[in-house]
Amino acid sequence: MGFKLVFLWTDVALWALFAALLAYVLRIRSHPTLRATWSRVLRDPAAASAGLVMLLFLLVTALDSVHFRRALPAQNEQVFYDTRTESLLDLVLARQIEMRETTYSAPLAYVGLNKESVTDAAGKTTRDFPRLSFGGAHLSDPAADWAGDVGRRALGGMAAGLLLALLAALATAAALARGHGGFARAWRDLLADRTHYPLRALLLTLGAVLLLVGPTVALMGHYHVFGTDRTGNDVLYQALKSIRTAFVIGAISTLATLPLALVLGILAGYFKGWVDEVIQYIYTTLSSVPNVLLIAACVLMVQVFLDKNPELFETGAERSDLKMFLLCVILGVTGWAGLCRLVRGETLKLRELDYVQAATAFGVSHGRIMARHIVPNVMHLVLITVVLSFSELILYEAVLTYVGVGVDPSMNSFGGMINLARSEMSRDPVVWWSFVAAFGFMVTLVLAANLFADGVRDAFDPRSRSLRPRVLSLAKK
Repeated sequence: MGFKLVFLWTDVALWALFAALLAYVLRIRSHPTLRATWSRVLRDPAAASAGLVMLLFLLVTALDSVHFRRALPAQNEQVFYDTRTESLLDLVLARQIEMRETTYSAPLAYVGLNKESVTDAAGKTTRDFPRLSFGGAHLSDPAADWAGDVGRRALGGMAAGLLLALLAALATAAALARGHGGFARAWRDLLADRTHYPLRALLLTLGAVLLLVGPTVALMGHYHVFGTDRTGNDVLYQALKSIRTAFVIGAISTLATLPLALVLGILAGYFKGWVDEVIQYIYTTLSSVPNVLLIAACVLMVQVFLDKNPELFETGAERSDLKMFLLCVILGVTGWAGLCRLVRGETLKLRELDYVQAATAFGVSHGRIMARHIVPNVMHLVLITVVLSFSELILYEAVLTYVGVGVDPSMNSFGGMINLARSEMSRDPVVWWSFVAAFGFMVTLVLAANLFADGVRDAFDPRSRSLRPRVLSLAKK
């Protein structure tokens, strides 16, 4: 069976971002100052562990950013493709897509949540909880076998995860053996955290992740680990699909703020005078407008355009993706004022330094001075702000989707899951698992991004590095 690759707007943007990150990594390797600064980031145990968690989320995002459409059976030598757009992540989670029930079911349940009319083998109709079509369907006597089966599979998954973590630790010790005087010495140094980088913290983080992933993988083929929603869809599948949406909103929206913030901030700080006053007036006016109202108005205009031009899209996925891409652009265009203020203030300081004044005295053009002397010296502020804004925009997407002006309802997102869980939390019995799954995944991603951002800020901003010891010393006094 053939397939047709589908290039969505956000796919192109994400893979371009991945390529830019790779180019930046190569630049770090050839730049001693950058290499030393990022080495400080990686030597921070919290930042390194958070970076590992973000890499795992990034792997899920990459798998969900390669889309295709399957070819339908050929008719009259013509090839037609399915209207449903799939991704590599859908192939990995094909079993969860197939395990669609009719309605709600609790995590790891083998019966539905609500009673229905059930006809037994004797033809007698009673009101009882119906057996699920897929969850626990392999159990011949679920009342007697369910607890033992879940326990065995969970323990088996934990054992597999623990074994993988142990193998990773042994492989790390073997790699360190040459520089630490043998395998035994390297193993002791690893356990005592006497390594250049916090490898013990990384291995503990990896072990914790594997202890969670192992039982989940062992159970997900036979049960709904996080239950199902109102239409019977697997909640774990929805949560994993929502990771890409969070990354798209956080990464692309943040990058969309950079052109305006960087260019206008440098122009305002370098030229001062009427240029500075005009730019200050623009971003002060923009900051005075409530963000939610401004974004809602822009999103509604985009929605009207999409509704009036359905012929532009072959599938619903392309339409939903373009709406999310434009939402990222809107968030970027309306959210550049804060970074612009920071860049302007830093440029005002830099333009008075001796090497900039000397370049001006020698007749170097303004454009060359800004490109060679101003931009490189404000990039640490840009990098810190980008990393910090990433987590803020993930939470912002959840709020916007909750109030109905976020991503398309047909697209999985943490905000959409929380929005649907709003009514489920008030019913009896309470359907809590959709909210808990979305909340857990989102908090994990945002917490990892914040911890990594703290490490980046401490490494790139000398003032924040000097502040922490000073605060600790004052506290001891």
